[in-house]
Amino acid sequence: MTNNYPKLKQRFLDYVKRHTRSDEKSQTVPTTQSQVEFAKQLAAEMTAIGVQNVHYLPTNGYVVGTIPATTHKIVPKIGFIAHLDTADFNAEGVKPQIVENYTGKPIQLGQTDFYLDEKDFPNLANYLGQTLITTDGTTLLGADDKAGIAEIMSAADYLLQHPDIAHGEVRIGFGPDEEIGTGADLFDVADFDVDFAYTVDGGPLGELEYETFNGASAAITIVGRNVHPGTAKNQMINALQVAVDLHDRLPEKARPELTDGRDGFYHLTNLTGTPEEAELHYIIRDHDRRVFEVMKTYLADVVADMNKLFGEERIKLTLKDQYYNMAEVIEKDMTPVNLAEKAMKNLGILPKIEPVRGGTDGSKISFMGIPTPNIFAGGENMHGRFEFVSLETMIKATDTIIEIVRLNEK
Repeated sequence: MTNNYPKLKQRFLDYVKRHTRSDEKSQTVPTTQSQVEFAKQLAAEMTAIGVQNVHYLPTNGYVVGTIPATTHKIVPKIGFIAHLDTADFNAEGVKPQIVENYTGKPIQLGQTDFYLDEKDFPNLANYLGQTLITTDGTTLLGADDKAGIAEIMSAADYLLQHPDIAHGEVRIGFGPDEEIGTGADLFDVADFDVDFAYTVDGGPLGELEYETFNGASAAITIVGRNVHPGTAKNQMINALQVAVDLHDRLPEKARPELTDGRDGFYHLTNLTGTPEEAELHYIIRDHDRRVFEVMKTYLADVVADMNKLFGEERIKLTLKDQYYNMAEVIEKDMTPVNLAEKAMKNLGILPKIEPVRGGTDGSKISFMGIPTPNIFAGGENMHGRFEFVSLETMIKATDTIIEIVRLNEK
């Protein structure tokens, strides 16, 4: 296929080598200084290619710029957004490796004993003959979402070099801390100033998503009573055992490994402690807001009932909503979804419109007033050493961005 974006691959390779992992324990915005530095690097690159009004917002960690309109028509202003940070897996010293003309044979990841093998990852069969970019087996890759950044930057570069393409005003923005769920909390809707937007943060070719989970976090602390196990009868309250008992009272099949499609879940992400004190962390997810509320209430009722059995509050629950299903907003006007669907079809890409078993920055931004569905960026097996991306898919993602912009003017 024709690659109209000669800098796309090199942009991506340069971006992933920058360590920009976010830190959920940090209280700063962004949570890591490396994200600030990356945002400022992107600001310089945006200015160099001709993006206008490029500015970094220290209040929220976003770098934003404008591609000026080339039409006199009054058309909706649209935006494209990607995130700067990578997930909670080793992201230092990323050394991407390039596999030209993938044959289907197992790919050794660097000098490690790890392989990308179709028997473990059947999705690899979709990429025969393509150029794959993988990890060296010691880190994640960072295609989530530096593929999205590279695609948006390459689309911006192309549009600025081809003013003959009629289009309205386009904003591009890159923000922090998406992987820890806080990046869009301070998103500046007035500054971004568009009618609708897209996050370029999806996975395989054709993904187009406007429905996400509703998400909440649950932090549970348990205070035990530790005594010598030899004399523990009727005296010991083992906080770890209480944690196990609490977990066992949740619906047995409502776990990520046993669910798919529109099934929600309770996901135990962390359990630490001693007989004296224990702590559990969950994320709670469901696409249906009513079911989501029932799930939170059920967990609260379990905690209340166990405290009642103790005759005192030994278990403390802190529930926090993280985001909501953006379909509640976007379904009121499907224009951005229909536009992206038509753009993909025009390019011979089969749109795959499915609910996200997760969330995006678009979940929060949509509820702030800018409907923001999500389109594919190309990454697969994200958040770990087996992550990879196809260069051909990245090219098609860049094509899609440009086609959306072009169709919007029509």
